[in-house]
Amino acid sequence: MTSLPAVVAVHNRYREPGGEDVVFDQQAALLEANGHRVTRLEATHDDVAALSSGRLATSLFWNRDWARRVGEAVERTGATVVHFHNTFPLVSPAAYYAARAAGAAVVQTLHNYRLICPGSVLLRDGRPCEDCVGSPLAWRSVVHGCYRGSRVESAGVAAMTAAHRLAGTWERRVDAYIALGPFARERFVAGGLPEERIHVLPNHLTSDPGVGEHSGDYLLYAGRLSPEKGIPVMVEAWRGLEGRIPLRIIGGGALGPDALGRPPGVEWLGPRPREEVLAAMRGARALVFPYLSYENSPMSVVEAFATGLPVIASRTPSSWMVEHGATGLLFDPGSAEALRATVERAWKDPAGLRAMGAAARREYERSHTARGAYERLTAIYGRARTHFLNTKKS
Repeated sequence: MTSLPAVVAVHNRYREPGGEDVVFDQQAALLEANGHRVTRLEATHDDVAALSSGRLATSLFWNRDWARRVGEAVERTGATVVHFHNTFPLVSPAAYYAARAAGAAVVQTLHNYRLICPGSVLLRDGRPCEDCVGSPLAWRSVVHGCYRGSRVESAGVAAMTAAHRLAGTWERRVDAYIALGPFARERFVAGGLPEERIHVLPNHLTSDPGVGEHSGDYLLYAGRLSPEKGIPVMVEAWRGLEGRIPLRIIGGGALGPDALGRPPGVEWLGPRPREEVLAAMRGARALVFPYLSYENSPMSVVEAFATGLPVIASRTPSSWMVEHGATGLLFDPGSAEALRATVERAWKDPAGLRAMGAAARREYERSHTARGAYERLTAIYGRARTHFLNTKKS
C-alpha cells in the first residue's frame, strides 16, 4: 500500500489567537486524520519579541534560520509539500526557496491581504482602501502608516513585498496559492499574483459541533475586539437599543468595555475557550458580524453556520458567505442605525431566524465540512506538485 504524502505545515502564530491559528491547527489535524504525516513548524509571538528591532527587520526580508529549519524538515520527513499559512514577520519568504531546494512544492494560504496591502486588511480610516493593490511599491501605505500606525514599520513591510516581487518570489517560488473566497481571489489577481495558481478553498471545520436549539434570549458576537471588526459600530447600535435586546460579546482586544463602555444589554465575556464559544453559538438566536474589513472566510461565520445560527453581517464585497434573507441578513457597513434596525427586525421574527438558521446549516454541509475540504485541499496539493515538477525540469 502506497503511503500518503507527508506535509510540512508552517505558521507564525499571532499574539492574540485568531481564525488563522484555528485554520492552521484544523488543517493539520484534518491531514493527520486522513493518514498523512504532518510536521508542524511554528513561530510564536515570544520568538518575535526575543529579537532586536534590527534583527527582526532583517528577518522580515530573509530569515536564514527559518529557511534552514524548513529545508531540514523536508529532507528529514520526505515531505512533498510545504504548506505555509502566516510567514509574517519571522518565517520570511526565504523558507519558500529552502522548501523547493529540498524537493517540496510550496503552497501558501492567503489568510489576509498582506502581499498586496501592508496593513493586511484593505482598510484605512474605517473605509475600504485599495490604493496599493497592483502597485509595485506600496508607498501610499507608508504615507498613511498603515501597518501599526507607523510609517517606518509600514516602509519595512512595503519594501519586503516589493523586493520579493522584483526577485520573482511571488511568481516563481510559490506553486499554489489558496484564497479563502472568490472576492479575495479577484483582489490577489488584481494585485499581480499568478491567476492560474490561485485556488479557492473556504475555511472548514475538522469536526461537526452539532446544531443547537438556539433558545437563548440573546444575540452573540465572537471575535477579536479591534477597529476593523466594527466593534465601535456595534456598541453604538446597542446604545440606541437601550437594553431591549441582549448581546453577549466574546473575544479579546483593545476595544473592550474599558474603551467603549457598558451599554445596557451588553455583556462583555472576554476571551473564552473554543468549546464555550460553540456552546454560546448553539444557544444564541443570531451571530452579529459587523466587520468593516474585507473578510475572506471568517471562522466565526463557518462555526455559526455549523451550529444552525443565522448571521447578521455588514454588506461588503467579501460578505459572499451570507445570503441576505436566506442564511442571514445584511446591513450597510459602518452604520449603527442600519445595524440597529436590522437587529430589531430580526429579533421580532423568531420564526424567520429559525428558517435562516436551518439554511445556514445546509450551507455548512454543502461547503464547509471536513470531507469536502480534504478533497479540495489534496487536489490543490496535487496541482502544486505538478507545477513544481514541471518548473524543475525547465
